[in-house]
Amino acid sequence: MQTRKFWPLAPITVAILLASCGGSSHHGDPELIVDTNPNSCTVTSSGGGSVVVGSGVAGDPAAPEAASGYRLGLKAKHSSSYMAVANTPLATKAGCDVLKKGGTAVDAAVAMQAVLGLVEPQSSTIAGSAFMVYYDAASKKVVAYDGRETAPAAATGYYLARQDQADPDSPTPLPSARRSGRSIGVPGVLRMLEMAQKEHGKLPWNGLFDYGIQLADDGFKVPGRLAAAIVSNANSLALDANAVATYFHQDGTPRKTGETMTNKPYAKTLRAIASQGADALHTGDIAKAIVAKAGQSVGDDAAKTPITPSLMTLGDLANYQPKKRTPVCVNYRSAYHICAMSPPSSGGIAIAQGLGILGQFDMKQYAPTNPENEGGVPTVMGAHLVSEAERLAYSDRDKYVADTDFIPLPANGVSSLLDPDYLKQRASLIHPDKSMGTAQAGDFGPVPLGVDKTVEHGTTHLSVVDAYGNVVSMTTTVESSMGSFHMVEGFLLTNQLTDFSAAPVDSAGTPIANRVAPNKRPRSTMAPTLVFRGDKPGDFVMATGSPGGGAIIQYVMKTVVGALDWGLDAQQATSLVNIGASNSPTTGVDGSNTSLDLTGLVEGLKAKGHTVSTGAQSSGVATIMRVTKDGKTLLQGGADPRREGIVLGDGAL
Repeated sequence: MQTRKFWPLAPITVAILLASCGGSSHHGDPELIVDTNPNSCTVTSSGGGSVVVGSGVAGDPAAPEAASGYRLGLKAKHSSSYMAVANTPLATKAGCDVLKKGGTAVDAAVAMQAVLGLVEPQSSTIAGSAFMVYYDAASKKVVAYDGRETAPAAATGYYLARQDQADPDSPTPLPSARRSGRSIGVPGVLRMLEMAQKEHGKLPWNGLFDYGIQLADDGFKVPGRLAAAIVSNANSLALDANAVATYFHQDGTPRKTGETMTNKPYAKTLRAIASQGADALHTGDIAKAIVAKAGQSVGDDAAKTPITPSLMTLGDLANYQPKKRTPVCVNYRSAYHICAMSPPSSGGIAIAQGLGILGQFDMKQYAPTNPENEGGVPTVMGAHLVSEAERLAYSDRDKYVADTDFIPLPANGVSSLLDPDYLKQRASLIHPDKSMGTAQAGDFGPVPLGVDKTVEHGTTHLSVVDAYGNVVSMTTTVESSMGSFHMVEGFLLTNQLTDFSAAPVDSAGTPIANRVAPNKRPRSTMAPTLVFRGDKPGDFVMATGSPGGGAIIQYVMKTVVGALDWGLDAQQATSLVNIGASNSPTTGVDGSNTSLDLTGLVEGLKAKGHTVSTGAQSSGVATIMRVTKDGKTLLQGGADPRREGIVLGDGAL
């Protein structure tokens, strides 16, 4: 097997290198680009040496600290050929190590997901769902991979609202829709990753789980966010003996930040997946264990708390299929081509609509002040325009967007929602001096659909660029913190079905697009996003995305506008104060960075009629950009200071 060393690559050099590799990154290509630099996938210590992530030595970013809310002083990191960013250091290391061995961005994403389900279970699980937007450098094509959960075949529109779906007088699920088995969706992330890896991987599948297995067997230090999640969810976790055994000591005290914990059942599960593929989770003993756990009717607590069981079957698990979809793409300011996730996610359409609306305004003149300081303080007009554009986008999202395999979009679909004349008309509704408060959905004629404002919760995000030029932006989720609290074989089951509307109709009896139906996928806001220069894929500029439930659209919009319109680097755009609004009178101004004086921004928005919330926001933006620095084309990364993530690539960062 031939190996190659790395050199800084200009765009034309990348094209030549890809051609010499056969022009393909498909699985089975015999040639790998392997990095022999011992300092790659490490961080630089204060003394100038390299530090291995997870080593526990001084300067190790995986050495946990209590969650502080915001990490000051993060600067953009640079590498020559490949880069990975995730919301936890150990997941970033897993991806970077795969890239160093010659793996592709998809190979890295598989390894990162395996680790995330172990060290960040409050946000992600191997029995959860994910959306991936992937750029293949050889073909210059973008494809969207859909690994969203589905409702069981036995579910109806009242699955979340009634214990007996057919009885109008039946009480709601116990102890709540979320804590019941009814919230648990048929998982999809592993089959999605397996599909993508077969098409775009280079390394053997069975080797991509080694680091996750090692950490589960040998132990890892509990991160601050995980420790906080254990404490905050203790009462719900107490109903599950597996969760108690995993996250609590024998005396009942929760595992604390910095202590070492193992998860032997998780290691066993990963070994099965490594050898058998995603079918290990969807068929056989693990599948039987999932169905049994989801079907649990009483808690493992002393009181034997009643739990309404799921109606998921082994057939539901075995029959799940991931899907390849056409991404939602739009040109922005005649300078950029932006591609994001298509339905059942609403994120891509909302991002594209929001940018199409903002394209009617000269955003460059409203750049933040003092961007060198954590991205700076947004201007009043900049925050006003972004928030108003989002109100308009959310209004269409709330009414029209759901799983399009079941509920079609209005008029001619995506093309109508993104029609330039339509977006220009929507932009005309924005008043420069007064907030609209709550926007009305666009008029597409008599579309009999009610508005659904179901609130989503937590997720995690990763961005990867490999040495072949391929790019992954992937958002992956367990839904709310620690999902449904049902735990089996070392992993948590999601509460993803609570992303459906709990009621199938609104107060007037009008059907809601995002209602539950058999085998349907709940609407999501996840918005993995890729940006290219020009009017088509090819000249890669940026990969980004974020967790954050219903606010994901706002976090991604802020980051994209910050980079493309305001000239912020990858870290500045990621760190920038989160600003934005769903379709309500309240505009969020993220108060997590208490070192910034946001008084002028808040008062200025109030003067325009905004109701302002300054609560801290828990985004988890992970950004990679391709930039020119000192005459060299480099990758530039930024990790969200509101979470624990880091950036790694070739050479110590």
